[in-house]
Amino acid sequence: MGGICAVVSKTDCVSDLFFGTDYHSHLGTHRGGMAVLGKKGFQRSIHNIQNVPFRSKFEDDVAGFEGVAGLGVISDTDPQPLIMCSKLGSFGIVTVGLITNIEELKQELFTKNSAQLQFSTNSGMVGPTEVVSALIATQDSLVEGLKYVQEKIKGSCSVFIMTEDARIYAARDRYGRTSVVLGRKDDAMIALQESCALSNLGYDYVRDLGPGEIVEMTAEGERTVVEPGQKMAICSFLWIYYGYPASTYEGRNVEMARYRCGSALAKRDSIVADAACGIPDSGISHALGYAHEKGIKYARPFVKYTPTWARSFMPQDQKQRERVASMKLITIPGLIRDKKLVFCDDSIVRGTQLGKQAERLYKEGCIETHMRIACPPLLYPCRFINFSRSRNEYDLIARRYIRGHEGESADISKYVDPSGEPYKAMVEFIREKLNLTSLAFQSVDDLVAAIGLPKDRLCTYCWTGEDVSMPNSCAKGCNNCPCKCH
Repeated sequence: MGGICAVVSKTDCVSDLFFGTDYHSHLGTHRGGMAVLGKKGFQRSIHNIQNVPFRSKFEDDVAGFEGVAGLGVISDTDPQPLIMCSKLGSFGIVTVGLITNIEELKQELFTKNSAQLQFSTNSGMVGPTEVVSALIATQDSLVEGLKYVQEKIKGSCSVFIMTEDARIYAARDRYGRTSVVLGRKDDAMIALQESCALSNLGYDYVRDLGPGEIVEMTAEGERTVVEPGQKMAICSFLWIYYGYPASTYEGRNVEMARYRCGSALAKRDSIVADAACGIPDSGISHALGYAHEKGIKYARPFVKYTPTWARSFMPQDQKQRERVASMKLITIPGLIRDKKLVFCDDSIVRGTQLGKQAERLYKEGCIETHMRIACPPLLYPCRFINFSRSRNEYDLIARRYIRGHEGESADISKYVDPSGEPYKAMVEFIREKLNLTSLAFQSVDDLVAAIGLPKDRLCTYCWTGEDVSMPNSCAKGCNNCPCKCH
């Protein structure tokens, strides 16, 4: 996924930029970067953060930085920020999102010989931020370039630009799949994804940018240079999994939405358990909502060891990620032995770790292990924002079941309806595969209600195969579905 931050100030902005970027560390695990503009011109630093937290890598850089405008990024893609030289002048740029037609855009740029800038990296590959920069440089202004990017790309891309005269342009992706929030204090403005950073940095919340909206920021304030579009498809997984609990998107707080998710699961549940438990971290909030609604105690039989690997997907190697995921959760035997426990988790992707945790619970003497998942079964890999490392639809345990049961040409849509027999058979397969006493998933309707936004403004593609930004499209991305796959 990744996260971006931009600050412009009447005084030095480096401290706010450093801590503001650090508040996005939960969104990415590959590289971190900062760029500032001051009396020394542009200063930039990029570090690998796979094994070391962002703040540890950048403490020395911050001591030597000074400037009144800056960009920060936590990236799971290419090295950022970039400092580009073009016919539009020099500018710094950061991006976040997923560009699914990037090869097509590269070829178009090469064919038209319109990459009117010199790339600043020596990695041997042209990354998404460089492609976005090249597209911007084909137009007559930065604003026209940002508009052009939103028209050309498939997927999503939010962009922050820092100009030579210390202005920040913040552009939210076309359908608002990721968030962009503005904050203000007496001498500065900030744009970022995670609103939780605002209060601790001394900023007042101003507003969320609308889908596709572009604003120009100076230390004095902000003005809209491209009006927001009407269609929104913000990712529902912000509230279920990867958004920070203290953050609020479109007026809906993450922690409160997770409480409501847990409550909805409890309302539809008839099992009797000794305690409700959460799989750390996001599952804890869902479990608290479940326990409150059900009237049973909340217990913590798993505690998370965070001083080393903060998240299980941080290592690039899958086997290493699995090992880290197993090591980071430590059991409390006294809360497990001879207990019937219901566990809440955000989602099931491959199912590998959940099966291993169930096995550990039984070894510790758990009598019954009931799993409640805060979202519906994942049936389609995300093709909009890159929130998961999964690249193949058969990474998903639900899709592996469908392929094994019906082959690769199966009609996936019939597995969406929780009242249907195909759905029930799929859930039973997953339950048995993971050796759980019982398994239940959240319904799409209950999930939408827990978030509190209209369904037609939320992306639920990974569960339903429907893209609300293109109501007539199908799971394969066809408009009006000529392939009849639905």
